[in-house]
Amino acid sequence: MTTINPSAKIARIETRVSKEQKELIERAATFSGRTVSEFVLAHIVVAAKKVIEEHEKLHLDQAQSRILVEALLSPKKPNKKLKTAMEEYRKRVESR
Repeated sequence: MTTINPSAKIARIETRVSKEQKELIERAATFSGRTVSEFVLAHIVVAAKKVIEEHEKLHLDQAQSRILVEALLSPKKPNKKLKTAMEEYRKRVESR
């Protein structure tokens, strides 16, 4: 039986860089004792995680925070429009 390693590297990303950029990256990779691929991958993953984190965080000022907390602690009853939307959702989405 063959097992698949979930961390196996099977996908590829390619990019074009200037000669100067390539030399800079190669130099940095050498200083860090990594191959160019290892160096680029390590830094790209860190950058990608940072961008995702920045976009997934909720940034609220004091007034917005207060409104959110009040809504969570004392939710209003659903109105007719919300009830209708929920009925439509239930019709369209199959529960698992």
